[in-house]
This record gives sequence, structure tokens and C-alpha cells, in this order.
Amino acid sequence: MPKLPKELEKAVLSLPAKEKDKLLIRLIGKNELLIQQLYFQLLEDESDLPHKRAEIKNQILKVSKMYHDTAGWMMMDMRELNGRISNHVKITKDKYGEVELTLFLLNTFFDNQLPLLEQYSGKTDTISLYIAKRTEFLMKKLPKLHEDYYVEFERDVNKLLERVHQYCPAYYARQMQLPKSWEY
Repeated sequence: MPKLPKELEKAVLSLPAKEKDKLLIRLIGKNELLIQQLYFQLLEDESDLPHKRAEIKNQILKVSKMYHDTAGWMMMDMRELNGRISNHVKITKDKYGEVELTLFLLNTFFDNQLPLLEQYSGKTDTISLYIAKRTEFLMKKLPKLHEDYYVEFERDVNKLLERVHQYCPAYYARQMQLPKSWEY
């Protein structure tokens, strides 16, 4: 992002309030992420987070139950859903939701698409690496949450780790030295 010259900064700050407001509104209107962040900060609050998480969970559940021809198509859907999770976190700064939704995404696809994830092969190599990396990401995010939340995640994290070591991502899980179980 280019740095604003000091002279221009002073000139903008000296503008009348009404002109600054118009300029601010025009600039905000050009950035969709900023619009969504401001909407959440100014018109919604923390009480809206469970509803927003539930919407994403419903999308994950719906897509995970769809028929996927190949592991590649399934990975594309998982990546798109993970993008929705990332966007949710950018807008709301919801760290708890990031862990909860990522864990839900991975476990739900194992629940509903296990035949495509059982055996490692050339066709499952990319999704195996993707799942292992998402699991590694999750394991790094967990310690950043308050430890009171750990009890809520323990069962699902251990379920995921067991699957990651048992099915197609096992090779990458060993390579990344992912734990076989998680205790806090």
C-alpha cells in the first residue's frame, strides 16, 4: 500500500468534516472486505457469531454430502469452504470460530466422503497433503485459544488426528510429525 505524503495527509485532515465524510464513504465503498468488517463492528456484535458459524456449518454439511467424482473435485470444494471460514475470520476476528469451523470441515468430510479418503494413491496425493496441512494449521491455532475451550475440542481433535494417521493423509502426517492424539 503506498504511503501517503505528509503534505497530502495534512491537507486531507484540514478538510471540512462534511467533505471528509464524503471522501471516507467513497473510499469505504471501494473495499468489500472493509464494508463487511465495518458492518459487523458497527451493526452486529459477538451475539451474532453463533448464527454466522451455523450458516457456515450448514454449507459445509451440504457440500460434504454431495457426490464427488474424484478427490480433486472434493478438494476444490473443501478449499472453497475453507475460504469462507477465512473470510469469516477476517470480518469478525473470530479465533474460536476459526478452530471450530476448520475442525468441523475436516471431520465432516471424513464422515461423508470416507471412500475417497481411505486409500493413499496418486489421485489422493494432493488432498492428502491439503488435509495434513489444514490439520497442522489447526494444531498451531489450538494453543492460542484460552485453555478453558480445550475440553470442547478434545474429542473432535483426537477423532481428526486418528483419521489423519489412519487414512490417506497418513504419509504427510508422519512427515509433518503431527501428534497421534492431543491432550491439553
